[in-house]
Amino acid sequence: MLAKPLALAAMAVNLVIVNARVWTGDARRPWADAVAIDGDRIAAVGSSAEIMKRAAGARVIDAKGAMVLPGFTDTHVHFIDGGFRLASVQLRDARTPAEFVARIKAFAATVPEGTWILGGDWDHQNWGGELPTRAWLDSVTPAHPVFVTRLDGHMSVANSLALRLAGVTRDTRDVPGGEIVRDAAGEPAGVLKDNATSLVERVIPPPSDAMNDRALEAAMAYVASHGVTAVHNMGTWDDLATFDRAHAAGRLRTRIHAAVPLATWPRLVERVRARGGTGDAWLRYGALKGFVDGSLGSHTAAMLEPFTDAPGDRGFYVTSNEDRLAAIKAADAAGLQLFIHAIGDRAIREQLDIFARVAAENGPRDRRFRIEHAQHIAPADVPRFAQLGVIASMQPYHAIDDGRWAEKLIGPERAKGTYAFRSLLDAGAKVAFGSDWFVAPPTPLEGIYAAVTRRTLDGAHDPDGWVPQERITVEQALRAYTATAAYAGFDEGQRGVLKAGMLADLVMVDRDLTRVPPAEIREAKVLLTMVGGQVVFER
Repeated sequence: MLAKPLALAAMAVNLVIVNARVWTGDARRPWADAVAIDGDRIAAVGSSAEIMKRAAGARVIDAKGAMVLPGFTDTHVHFIDGGFRLASVQLRDARTPAEFVARIKAFAATVPEGTWILGGDWDHQNWGGELPTRAWLDSVTPAHPVFVTRLDGHMSVANSLALRLAGVTRDTRDVPGGEIVRDAAGEPAGVLKDNATSLVERVIPPPSDAMNDRALEAAMAYVASHGVTAVHNMGTWDDLATFDRAHAAGRLRTRIHAAVPLATWPRLVERVRARGGTGDAWLRYGALKGFVDGSLGSHTAAMLEPFTDAPGDRGFYVTSNEDRLAAIKAADAAGLQLFIHAIGDRAIREQLDIFARVAAENGPRDRRFRIEHAQHIAPADVPRFAQLGVIASMQPYHAIDDGRWAEKLIGPERAKGTYAFRSLLDAGAKVAFGSDWFVAPPTPLEGIYAAVTRRTLDGAHDPDGWVPQERITVEQALRAYTATAAYAGFDEGQRGVLKAGMLADLVMVDRDLTRVPPAEIREAKVLLTMVGGQVVFER
């Protein structure tokens, strides 16, 4: 019910949305049909008739039956990289080696000689699993250094010019936590995995501040068009400097919770102390991102048993358990939040062990440990997320993407524990959703579709979906993108539900996602996105 109408009448309501299907996310009033906004806050949620009585002078948006939701939070993005990717060579849907090469050739023709060609986001599974090589690139890029990345971000392929500039030769040793793929003669074949990518990355000229600022603007505009009002950035100190500049200039249109590398935790402690806190409603910090392993598609996820298609390979750790434990314990003692990437079942188990040990040794507090991705969980470890209070920060689009080929790598039995959305929720764990953009598109409507249907991109698992027992409901998926996503960043007091006093961050969608057939969810369109009472996207 609409509480205290006289109080609402006294407010300077400046905008109302009426005739909507409002999914509030608030258990006390899950549905309404109108929202009133006062400045950057929600003044009331209730009936259109009641709110219209007090809308004199306010802008009135007639939703005409469209659905209104809390703004989506994407809990795992690489925001600046995503912005840069919008203008880079597009390789994600290249279906053959010939198409892969042709797209790089065409892009090279648009930029001056000597320009580094980066990004790409290729997927070798599109053409059967053969890794690209420097020879593929050399014929079309003799004057452009090329270092294009697989869509998971865990391996990249370089042409000969890039390898030469980086000084990578047959005599270069493998990097701990990485691999230089070599040909039959022992020469670098072009592909570098995980930590080995640093061999080339260190010689790539850094972008200027102006380039980073443009990438941020592009990223904010793009995610707004998909209903995203807040992101958790897995990034660098350069990213944070870019966010700082935008915040100081009043240019932020997306709320940002910025994580920096785990190894730099003392620097983050200094920043928090110097600034007297972890930021404000537009820019938050106080979180650290660490890694256990790599990715499934790169065969660098740390697995309890060998890969099905590579019996001698169980993946590897990107960082040692000992180093990671020491950094996490110290950072946690300083009050910082930990986001740790773990994809393989062995990586997840050992990271849960570390979280349990740190919590026991440092003592009780509201720490909200997170495992990022949590993709391939051993059944015995599913209940440990709830028992330890560890948030599963997951990306549902990966399920319908990786589901095309994952069973070739880990077999059907282990696949039953992949992207275990329902099992985690049934066990009482908190599941927060994101995209991993640039790795996957930052499109929550596609993520909801993926979590609800689990229909893989190739259509091979229609109509029931891949591992269908892990499908969840639309409302469970919505909570993972709204209320639980806000909780995952300590923001549940300000965002994630639509009720009086909360920030006016919301999205309008052209249909009620809870009433359409699940297969139609991905066809829904965002009509309007609002952050802090300001419309940042309107179709």
